[in-house]
Formats: sequence, C-alpha cells, structure tokens
Amino acid sequence: MDSRLTILPEPLKNFVLGGLDPVADRFVRMGLRPNLLTAISVFVLLAASACYAVAELRWGAVLLLASGVLDLLDGKVARRGGMATQFGAFIDSTMDRLGEGMLFTGLAVYLIHTSGQRWPVVGLLLCFGTLTASFLVSYTRARAEGLGLDGRVGIATRAERLVLLAGPTLFFGAGPHGWLLLGILSFLFVSSVITVLQRIAAVHRQTHEPHHEAARAPGATPVVPAAVLKGS
Repeated sequence: MDSRLTILPEPLKNFVLGGLDPVADRFVRMGLRPNLLTAISVFVLLAASACYAVAELRWGAVLLLASGVLDLLDGKVARRGGMATQFGAFIDSTMDRLGEGMLFTGLAVYLIHTSGQRWPVVGLLLCFGTLTASFLVSYTRARAEGLGLDGRVGIATRAERLVLLAGPTLFFGAGPHGWLLLGILSFLFVSSVITVLQRIAAVHRQTHEPHHEAARAPGATPVVPAAVLKGS
C-alpha cells in the first residue's frame, strides 16, 4: 500500500485549502489572531460533542465540520499573516487532542443512553478504541518529527476522521438502530490502526537507511525541527 495515499484524495484537500485562502487573508486584514481561531474551533467542537451526546446528530455534524474549517483557518492565518510561532503550533495540537477526546466521549454517551441502539456496548468500545488509535496517529507523527524524521504518512489523518464522521451523520444520522454510526466507527478504528502501523513502518525504514545511520554516528548533531507541526 502506498504510504502517501490517503482516504480523501490530495487534489480534493488542496482544492478546499485553496478555497480558504481568501478567507484567511480577510481574517489577517481584520487582525484576528490564530490562537483566537484555535480557541473558537475548540469551543465549536465541544458544542458538537454535546449535540452528539444529546442525540442531535445532524447539528453535531454541522458543528463538527465548522470546527474543522476553523482549525484549517488558524494555521493559514498564522502562516499568511506571519504570526506562526512554536507555542501556537503546540497549543493548536494540544487543543485538537482535547476536542477529539470530547467528541468521542459525546458519541459514547449517545450510544449508551439513546434507546434503540443495537449494540451499545460495542459502540462504547469502538469509541474508546478509535479515540486511542487517533491519539496514536497524532503521537507517532509528533514523535517522528521530534526526532527529525518524516511522520506524515498514512491513510487516515485528522481530516479523514472528521469528514468521515460528520458527512454521513449529517445526512443520515446514526442509521437504523445505530448501524451506520457503528460502521463509521469501525472503519475509523481500522483505518486509524493502519495509519499508526504505516507510520511505525516509515520510521523503522528511515532509521535503518544507511545515510540515517551515518547521520547518527558519534559526534553528529541530530536533526530536530524548530517546531513540531500539529499532529494529524
């Protein structure tokens, strides 16, 4: 499997990112700070998790997508406005993890407390399994980049997780007896685990290349990026 292949095609991602450039430029002219956008995106994501928890799945999906757009914009505003900082990258990545934790908690509450769910306990396990795998996806990239390696490979980044969860629930809710939501969570769990394995394999490959071993020879200076990019 091509480790650079992702579930969402790169041309689609680039199209969306390009379409946000004028919005980011407008925000820069308005003087909006990227950390403010980060904070707003987290509050919107927390609102999405609350909607999922109280069975307002379509509103949850709308807010989830909105938080994703804001999350893209904060990075764009930082770069295009010359406001990118190490602390900004750190707090952005940290808030992303907080938001994901609350999101899957909201889904777990929905599956356990909403009547008519076919397998609520299975859904609960899938929520926590997917959350754990998604954290590992982010951690493996951050740890690799902290060692000066490329950790951006894998089929399921944060963008895939948000879109694949929000898209179907926006139009179809959880499906009859929650089957659709269980299917989505199952797919997210499997794809996230595959992504973690891909990143482990990529780091193993890079650390066993001859030129890498030479770089790690006694007296060599490790290559560590100035700032670890936000994990996904």
